[in-house]
Amino acid sequence: MLIVEDEFISRTLLVEILKPYGVCHIATSGCEAVDVLDRVYASNDHYDLVCLDIMIPDIDGQEVLKKIRHMEASRGISGRQATRVIITTALEDSRNIVKAFLDGNCDAYLTKPIESDKLLSHLRFMQLIGEPAHDYSF
Repeated sequence: MLIVEDEFISRTLLVEILKPYGVCHIATSGCEAVDVLDRVYASNDHYDLVCLDIMIPDIDGQEVLKKIRHMEASRGISGRQATRVIITTALEDSRNIVKAFLDGNCDAYLTKPIESDKLLSHLRFMQLIGEPAHDYSF
């Protein structure tokens, strides 16, 4: 998983929520995220999940999302093989939400502060994690 977040507390929260489900890498700017993603795709690999803030330094999250989809398209990656992208942002305006879904083809949109239940629900829906185990012992 790649967490693209420049704000320390939000970044730390995402890592704490996600680390039980896999390895978390971090990028703190749009340029860093694009560089990391380009290297991963060049090695014929990809991230299963990218949590992407819209308001990040250098290149904003909307542009990073477009670059992700362009890198995938140029390598013939699509559908279920494509990286799942969750936009994470403090912005609640409908223009950014619609833009993320239509222009960048994101998979989900969460506003900050991130609620772990909502994030994990999205991951279950995307089939990136399983249902939580229930303990019925008495």
